[in-house]
Formats: sequence, structure tokens, C-alpha cells
Amino acid sequence: MNSEFLPPVAEQLFRDIQKAFQETSQIPDDLLMALKFVFGPCALQALDLVDQRSVTCVSSPSGRKAFQVIGGSGRWYTCFSSCHYCPCPAFAYTVLRRNDGPLVSLKLRRAAC
Repeated sequence: MNSEFLPPVAEQLFRDIQKAFQETSQIPDDLLMALKFVFGPCALQALDLVDQRSVTCVSSPSGRKAFQVIGGSGRWYTCFSSCHYCPCPAFAYTVLRRNDGPLVSLKLRRAAC
């Protein structure tokens, strides 16, 4: 994960979540609460997408990854791991227009791989 977009505390939080999930296939409540504290309400929306299994990681033979996400409307959105952008309306409103929710949805999608 690229630290130029997130503060070190957020990067460490994602490492802790990834480690806990790899060890137990679950994310402890204390890490979920920390996620909400660091990222605010958009963390819950991103976790909801993950819980609904609306995020799919697609890998090419060359190793490139993309994420396909089914939005609340049922529409598919493709996000590439090489850029920090999602074409969905929620990203446009929350991150681009309001400058809120620092890329948590994209980071959680990457954690799904």
C-alpha cells in the first residue's frame, strides 16, 4: 500500500487487519472499531460491500490486478490497483467532491485479494 495517500497509522492498521484475517479468517472487533475511527462512516459502507461479497479481485497472467465491485444499484464498477480512483457515484461524491473518506473503499477492496 502506498503511504503517500494514507498516514502511517492507517497503513499499520491495514497490516494488522490483513495479519489477523490471514490467521483467523476474521477481523477482531477492536480493529473494526479502529477502522471506523480512522476513516469514519465510509469505512462501514466499504465493509458492507466486502460482507456482501460484492468485491472480486481479477488477476492477469502478468500479475496485474483489478477489482470489480457491484454497487448498491447492481451496476458493476472496475477499479485498477494502479490508480486510486473508482468510477462509482459514491466515490465521486465522498472523496472527490467532499474530500472525505481517504480512499478506504479502495484499500479494503485491495485487502480482499
